[in-house]
Amino acid sequence: MIAATSFAGRRVALFGLGGSGLATALSLKEGGADVTAWDDNPDQVEKAAAKGVETADLRGIDWSGIETLVLSPGVPLTHPKPHWTVELAEAAGAEIIGDVEIFVRERAVVAPGSPLIAITGTNGKSTTTALIAHIIEASGRDAQLGGNIGTPVLQLEAPAKDRFHVVECSSYQIDLAPSLNPSAGLLLNLTPDHLDRHGSMEHYAEIKERLVARSDVAVIAVDDGWTQAIADRLERVGTRVVRVSKNRPIDDGFFADGAMIREAAKGSASDFADLSDIPTLRGRHNAQNAAAAIAACRVVGLSDDEIRDGLSSFPGLKHRMQPVARRGDVVFVNDSKATNAEAAAPALSSYENIHWIAGGLPKQGGIDALEPLFPRIAKTYLIGEAASAFASVFGAHGEFEFSGTQTPWRMPPAMHRPPGAMPAQALWCYFHPLAPALTSSAISRSGAMPSLQKLRSSRGSKCLSKRQPRGSDRW
Repeated sequence: MIAATSFAGRRVALFGLGGSGLATALSLKEGGADVTAWDDNPDQVEKAAAKGVETADLRGIDWSGIETLVLSPGVPLTHPKPHWTVELAEAAGAEIIGDVEIFVRERAVVAPGSPLIAITGTNGKSTTTALIAHIIEASGRDAQLGGNIGTPVLQLEAPAKDRFHVVECSSYQIDLAPSLNPSAGLLLNLTPDHLDRHGSMEHYAEIKERLVARSDVAVIAVDDGWTQAIADRLERVGTRVVRVSKNRPIDDGFFADGAMIREAAKGSASDFADLSDIPTLRGRHNAQNAAAAIAACRVVGLSDDEIRDGLSSFPGLKHRMQPVARRGDVVFVNDSKATNAEAAAPALSSYENIHWIAGGLPKQGGIDALEPLFPRIAKTYLIGEAASAFASVFGAHGEFEFSGTQTPWRMPPAMHRPPGAMPAQALWCYFHPLAPALTSSAISRSGAMPSLQKLRSSRGSKCLSKRQPRGSDRW
């Protein structure tokens, strides 16, 4: 845990005592701040109090001496309306920040200039973040992975000269981190998301832009109009920008040419890394993730050979096109984090001869946007509340059936892969009684599709797989 010594002696109010909120309260307390914390959930308040955090309803405290309000990222700052603690803080003239801002201030005090890579975007953040941390760790360096990806940033080891922090940042966290100044800041893409919390697409994009605008080097994927405009704008004001693209060649930066990542300089391009034999980085979306990771690792001083070695050994991120098993020539791929059509598209576009388990709870937009990918699907198995709606869309394009589910399910020993071995094909299935909004599963092989009752996939399951050449023992 990082002790927030830069807040020593300061009076701080904190609202939100979930995972990151409690970690922040303990960090501030350890650093010598006078913290008063609260949450609408009495269980969270009780848990914090049991750990020695002073708790009190912030409606009833004296705000005249409060210098800082630390807000959980899940609490509205501006939209749809400011949270009541925000109104109290603004009336008292207190600053309003989040845990990432506290981390940044500690870094400025204890290890200014220590390597910090911050990643944001609408989609792909977690894969890129995990890939960067893996490459750094595989090179023998100290990589600290956290932020929006899982581990709260203040639970990581403290900044140090030779310690690399790799931090995924949501728009909420960026909005509460006015001093965020990474060594390398990554912006991967922008599509409408969280607009209920930001009011408009323009405001959402402006918040995301802050991360790269304050970076020593901005790594920007320029495959949509919003990110292209941001890259152009930053270059005009003198920011060093490294562009990456999954869709087209660029004059300077890194771009994907099929499975090959190419490096361009002044219009001349050369091959940098071939992803075709890396199963965890298949698909055009992962080419973008890899290109951005290459650029970021270059910024913080890794050699090209270290980067290539790290790419080749990347195990993938759980539940995101994650190869988990093989049975015969069937690949089982865990992609259960894809909870809407946009998120499911990359996996469906990366495989053929797919048996797709889809369903769960319906989400706005359904699967209509996936129609161009339906020819890749051999058969669909529909489950959950969304089954009927999905059938009305898919039924005109291919074979489907309504299927039941059971939970829990344990993979038969015959499907387990040997320790340390990478399966030749992969499945993803999400075994949890609460289904994601859209779940999908694809299995391809010669022969019949195994019964879903035999698979016993849970209500939220998603699998993808692809036929490989016979005799293939590797991805």
